[in-house]
Amino acid sequence: MPIDTTTPVSTTTIKWRFPAVHPEGYKYVAIALGITLIATILTKVLFWPFLAVAAWVAVFFRDPVRTTPQGEGLIVAPADGLVTMVQRVPVPRELVGELGDTPMIRVSIFMSVFDVHINRTPIAGTIRQVIYISGKFLNADLDKASEENERQHIVVEGRDGRRIGFTQIAGLVARRIVGFVKPGDMVATGQRVGLIRFGSRVDVFLPDDIMPQVIPGQRSIAGETVIGRIGGSPMKGLSQ
Repeated sequence: MPIDTTTPVSTTTIKWRFPAVHPEGYKYVAIALGITLIATILTKVLFWPFLAVAAWVAVFFRDPVRTTPQGEGLIVAPADGLVTMVQRVPVPRELVGELGDTPMIRVSIFMSVFDVHINRTPIAGTIRQVIYISGKFLNADLDKASEENERQHIVVEGRDGRRIGFTQIAGLVARRIVGFVKPGDMVATGQRVGLIRFGSRVDVFLPDDIMPQVIPGQRSIAGETVIGRIGGSPMKGLSQ
């Protein structure tokens, strides 16, 4: 059989490597190592437990490389974690000005303390809005956390004019939302836009012309998992 010379063949070799620690985590790793050193000076028995804590802090702030799927009309996950809800809900009042007041499908992704906490933009485009709201620190898995907890809303406008909103929500342990973008910034699909320290949730709001591609109980990978696709019929049987 003749060899097809028209099809491109990749010769790149991909090797696994330890994920880098995001710069936001450097000071926390340094603090953990400092405490480990002090504990070791006081008593060597505490060396291994405190070293394990320092290692966990480094792992928490890991920033792995992600390969974003290419294609038109794809909405990718902004967070690693468990999909806990796919449901039609009213648009948060802070986003009505950018998204309108028609209820949208909310995809909620819960991040445990073991998940990667770097958040990424679901689509490419321009950051239209970034709104930070102080609040409580309830369990992020509770529905009322979306209205009562510390949170940050971000709206991205795609090249086609479609706007996607998503919300970073601090949780029971999380005490700080860190943003990397501001209104007017241009972002690529899957680009890092912020992080939430120590356990949290991210909600994505999808218009009716975007068909969800995930279901509750599924795990998502930020920047890689396709959670929505433009086109198709609106979802049926969603709770109001």
